[in-house]
Amino acid sequence: MAGCDGSRVVITGVGVVSPIGIGKERFWDSLKNNRSGIDYLQSIDTDELPSPFAAEVRDFDPVQHLRDRKFLKVMSRDMQLGVASAALAMKDTGLENGDIDPYRLGVVYGAGRMTTHPSELAAAAQASCDESNEFSMTRWGEGGMGRIAPLWLLRQLPNMPACHISIDHNACGPNNTITCRDASALLALSEAVRVIEAGRADAMIVGACSSNIHPVDIAKFHRFEGLSQRNDDPSRVCRPFDFERDGAVVGEGAASFVVESFEHAKRRGADIYAEVLGVGGGSDGKGHGNESAGLGLVRAIEASMRRAGIRPQELGHINAQGKSTQPDDIVESRAYYRALGDCVLKVPVTAMKSFVGHFDAGAGAVELAGTLLSLRNGLVPATLNYETPDPRCRLNVVNEGPQGLRSRTALTVNRTAMGQSAAAVLRAI
Repeated sequence: MAGCDGSRVVITGVGVVSPIGIGKERFWDSLKNNRSGIDYLQSIDTDELPSPFAAEVRDFDPVQHLRDRKFLKVMSRDMQLGVASAALAMKDTGLENGDIDPYRLGVVYGAGRMTTHPSELAAAAQASCDESNEFSMTRWGEGGMGRIAPLWLLRQLPNMPACHISIDHNACGPNNTITCRDASALLALSEAVRVIEAGRADAMIVGACSSNIHPVDIAKFHRFEGLSQRNDDPSRVCRPFDFERDGAVVGEGAASFVVESFEHAKRRGADIYAEVLGVGGGSDGKGHGNESAGLGLVRAIEASMRRAGIRPQELGHINAQGKSTQPDDIVESRAYYRALGDCVLKVPVTAMKSFVGHFDAGAGAVELAGTLLSLRNGLVPATLNYETPDPRCRLNVVNEGPQGLRSRTALTVNRTAMGQSAAAVLRAI
């Protein structure tokens, strides 16, 4: 991606912690061999939940990736996943301490909701109630507040993944957090690109993390966006763009990336996954017409393509949002037609939520990792469970895969339930 000074920006490190594998090799192997990460929930009781299915990260030991196990007590599950993925990305890129000026290495990271379970505050609430079971500020000050763990809040703050990652890797450069749900990872990538183009850093650690394996998150998601109510084989529940889709499946995960100026990467002999040709963002704004047309996604795609300087027919594949809800998939499909025209019928489309489920900011990052590995390997994975095409979603969905790429240029997109969208065009070099 060329800035005003002619700089190019590339991605040189990929780290993934996902329901289908920890590490890029296991993650890609699952994508290539159509192995779903969606199963019956094991970590929490499902008796009163709207769905018994989820995509959980199994066999994850955060101690293997943290600088010190004592930090676990101030890390939520989301943070553990994110910090681990950043460690894997830095290892993948080959940058060691001393290889880069700490003030030229920064972090831009995405994070979603980090939900507190009511039980964590139950003792404090109980101690703050008077004899009639009414909340008393006096009792709160005298004893209730003291029932909350002193470091409790640090487990809930969305800026903490960026803090932990910057400390881990001595990244003293620009540092920011993006909290824009599904679009967070691509918007973090966009900011990192601008920082490097402006000459404020040589490299940035980018990514996003989240875990929705939580009773409160599952209930909220079902109430506002809709979970699948199927009760058959878990691996067949999530069905992006399929006529019989009936809702999403929750999950968890994280992915991180090392983004560098091309000259810096070339100078140190780095292995480059792809060049970032263009990133764009948009929002639906006000009105049902804008929302139903996915206007924010249209603008995001148009901006990324314009910045990349390529035509729609040059795209090798699209990595879609593909949430697997009836309305969202229709809106997304309409947006592709408005932004790319009828040639979208010839561009292969994959939806990786069919493998890993939906989990806010982290899902967008994991999908970005999938895009990069598709470009690296020259293959686009299938969309699982795409069996009955929906005539309202006329897309070239890959349903038998993986499929060979016709070009090493890809479009990857994400859109939130409120219409905030981001898109990026990447090319393998």
